Amino acid sequence: MDPLAATLKISASGLQAQSERLRVVSENLANARSTGEAAGDDPYKRKTITFESEFSRAHQANLVSVKGIGEDKAAFTVEYDPGHPAADVDGYVKMPNVNTLIELADMRETNRSYEANLKVMTQAREMVMRNIDLLRQ
Repeated sequence: MDPLAATLKISASGLQAQSERLRVVSENLANARSTGEAAGDDPYKRKTITFESEFSRAHQANLVSVKGIGEDKAAFTVEYDPGHPAADVDGYVKMPNVNTLIELADMRETNRSYEANLKVMTQAREMVMRNIDLLRQ
């Protein structure tokens, strides 16, 4: 297989994985304050994403893919809000186990990884175009 085509495939798998990661981070941020509807109901559980490397025989390269999306096992925090519909008899409401600062850091890292994969793809495409230009001469 052509090394440039393999490079494009590797970058494309990275872009796809980081896109999925950004979706998970966005969902966590959107639900950072989503509580249960009634007393005793659990709030939103933070989602996590795991990746795996898989060897592609067609491209003779390791590609990244999403292994799975799970739920964070961290404990919920509680806030005192006796007027909330999900408050228990003592007035405490279970809050999601989402830490906004961690999610923002994950988002920044995801963005940088996505940009790096995009840059590799752009450079590989430019090399392919240069090869085509050389063949025309």
